[in-house]
Amino acid sequence: MTRTLLVVGHGMVGHRLMEQLRARDPARTWRVVAVGEEHHLAYDRVGLSAYLDGKSRGDLTLVGADLLNDPRVDLLLGSPVTEVDRAARTARTAHGAHLRYDALVLATGSRPFVPPVPGHDQAGCFVYRTFDDLDALRAAARPGRPGVVVGGGLLGLEAANALRLLGMRARVVENGAHLMPAQLDAGAAAVLHRHVAGLGLGLHCGTSVASVDAGPDGRVTSVTLGDGTVLDADVVVFAAGVRPRDELAGPLGLARGGRGGFAVDAFCRTADERVWAIGECAAVDGRCHGLVAPGYRMADSVARQLTGDVPEPFDATDTPTTLKLLGVTVATVGSVQAGHGQAVEAVFAEGTDRYAKVLLSRDGGALLGAVVAGGTGPSVAIRSLVGHRPPPDLEHLLLPRSPSAAPPERTFQS
Repeated sequence: MTRTLLVVGHGMVGHRLMEQLRARDPARTWRVVAVGEEHHLAYDRVGLSAYLDGKSRGDLTLVGADLLNDPRVDLLLGSPVTEVDRAARTARTAHGAHLRYDALVLATGSRPFVPPVPGHDQAGCFVYRTFDDLDALRAAARPGRPGVVVGGGLLGLEAANALRLLGMRARVVENGAHLMPAQLDAGAAAVLHRHVAGLGLGLHCGTSVASVDAGPDGRVTSVTLGDGTVLDADVVVFAAGVRPRDELAGPLGLARGGRGGFAVDAFCRTADERVWAIGECAAVDGRCHGLVAPGYRMADSVARQLTGDVPEPFDATDTPTTLKLLGVTVATVGSVQAGHGQAVEAVFAEGTDRYAKVLLSRDGGALLGAVVAGGTGPSVAIRSLVGHRPPPDLEHLLLPRSPSAAPPERTFQS
């Protein structure tokens, strides 16, 4: 008997679930219906900057001909789900389609967060999320003119790179003490800061946007920061984080996490045994995760559950993150936060070009995690060491160097 999986959301994580389910279901026991709000097939949202650097929409599309031609798969695009009846196990789209399901997976993603500062809705203000957002930004950009990006996290740096690719003079405003405060410590961020500044991007950390200012025609002319600095700006891009798309929680009668998102357990299950949530919209044990790698792990877990395999619970500390931002690689593996005196930090640094910090158990018996930035060793090799006694050549693995190079500086802290 064929069962129907309804996937609400056709982004990167929803697509991953479909691919994993198809691979794990050779007996073809599942039919998949995916419903997307955008009018495009799932695409590489992480690589959106490439769209402004010569790549086409087709180049970034994740969906291949094998999926499109699979009779077990139906894709409904530009037609968001607006109603769900859990008792009847049915859903209705904005265009009136009536869909039945045996299992429902919510993969609705997130929306850009726009701080409610005065002037945030002026002409010349943009967000950075979709192809349509980038088309609008491209139309407004003028080479040589100034632009301001609000947010110095992963999304903000991608947006700043987009302005750079469009020929604009970009400045980044980050409320935290340094770039990417959610992922990097100060040492790793210093390597990133130096590299990004060397590309000509202006960086303003430790301050916020007080107002977006417009001229008589209602278009943006400048941004005033909390410290009183005024930055000229023809465009302002808000990339200050995201908020989970959990609007269906109310109609579904499902709980939300404390900061939003569908409340799920470590297996991405809601209180309804037929309903899961994955990706940025899922509050796993109360916490949402804004990167794609955790979302992929959630998708893999749910695919295993649907096909009768034994799943592993989602563990945020076991999700490695490797990013290449504006030409510099940063990565985190395992746990990178020392707590309760149970661990020792060891830092290896070469000026502000390369940096690595590892977290070791206090008895030195196990490597708990690491954060690296710059010309460092492969994060895959480093990840394999987590939970094991570090090798004698750990320093060389973290910061490979030629035999004639001076050793990096080392510091230890409990």
